[in-house]
Amino acid sequence: MGIRFILMVNKQGQTRLAQYYEWLTLEERRALEGEIVRKCLARNDQQCSFVEHRNYKIVYRRYASLFFLVGVDNYENELAILEFIHLLVETMDRHFGNVCELDIMFHLEKAHFMLEEMVMNGCVVETSRANILTPIQLMDKSS
Repeated sequence: MGIRFILMVNKQGQTRLAQYYEWLTLEERRALEGEIVRKCLARNDQQCSFVEHRNYKIVYRRYASLFFLVGVDNYENELAILEFIHLLVETMDRHFGNVCELDIMFHLEKAHFMLEEMVMNGCVVETSRANILTPIQLMDKSS
């Protein structure tokens, strides 16, 4: 499967976006997010961006005030996931113009649409920024 979940979290540890590709109960999600966020936010900039937690490998990256955390299977390539996170941020930057936490909060549905265009059932299926943004731009034009 590859990607198990994607989280966007601010510096205070508040989840701004969560997308899961495996079924977990709400209590399991809340506990998992709390553990992972505490573990990743406690690390300094000198440490690597990969953490093993339970049966996941967590790949994360900080952009401004947002942390992008991706939980993957243990066999997944960490550098490919870092590149995916960078592509996601660049795509959001292109659409929102220097994406920030408020863009995610006020346009949560667009952020989810971008993720749905890029990832299907835990697998990255689209990497072209133009192909990812075209449906969202068409929705913007029609409204």
